[in-house]
Amino acid sequence: MPDGNAAFVGDIPENYDRYLGPVLFQPYAADLVARLDSPENVLELACGTGIVTRQLRKRLTLGAKIVATDLNEAMLSYAKQKIESSETIEWKQADATDLPFADQSFDAVLCQFGVMFFPDKEQAAREAFRVLKPGGVFLFNVWDAIEENDLPHIAHTIISRFFDDNPPNFYEIPFSFHDSEKIESVLAQAGFRNIECSIVSMTAEAASASELTRGLVHGNPVIAAIRERDESQIPEIEHAIASQVAAQCGDAPVRARMRAVVCSAVRSLQNRER
Repeated sequence: MPDGNAAFVGDIPENYDRYLGPVLFQPYAADLVARLDSPENVLELACGTGIVTRQLRKRLTLGAKIVATDLNEAMLSYAKQKIESSETIEWKQADATDLPFADQSFDAVLCQFGVMFFPDKEQAAREAFRVLKPGGVFLFNVWDAIEENDLPHIAHTIISRFFDDNPPNFYEIPFSFHDSEKIESVLAQAGFRNIECSIVSMTAEAASASELTRGLVHGNPVIAAIRERDESQIPEIEHAIASQVAAQCGDAPVRARMRAVVCSAVRSLQNRER
């Protein structure tokens, strides 16, 4: 049965940003943003704690407009407090499947590790297409299979063992949408052309297994599922994960495999509204 609580609330945004951000998300944020040319206005979907947003602001000219959106108000609020007002980011709570923007408003739409969470991926692709100008690009990444990503695989496997009769399923969601043929089909049906998907492998590096474990347990909604089942087991779960991470990937530092699929698609000049 799916867990009812899958929200990034409470202290999850802080733990996500502090412990997982530098290890899992910043390397892929740099990779994603480096693939852009020089758009004048960019829409970011599912901006989370602003990891890609900050990379965008550093890369683009000061005159370029960046609109960062997220459905989750807690993540959006945390992102806002990290970035100086002088960095001129427009923040907006928004649903990727029902964007509050006019047709053909943006040169680029970016999304880092968010598409997997969209309940209607086909509708989200149509919305990205709608708000893009002709010639605009939809650029995003998604995690490859969990077995190709050491750290979340370790965390999910061990947490599941503690609750084998009703294992928390959060970790299944971020690694559920990585089939390139399926992704390309969704994008093509939305009207996109010049669709490309490629595998990008990197090495996740962390200062210590114990710090990293804090993020793997407390930096996403799996912590809510654990608390609902048996909060008293949290210390033992943390110890088991840290021990396995250290054994498999090193303790200080940690070096682990991670792999993502990076996708780009263009709203060509010949495309018409759907």
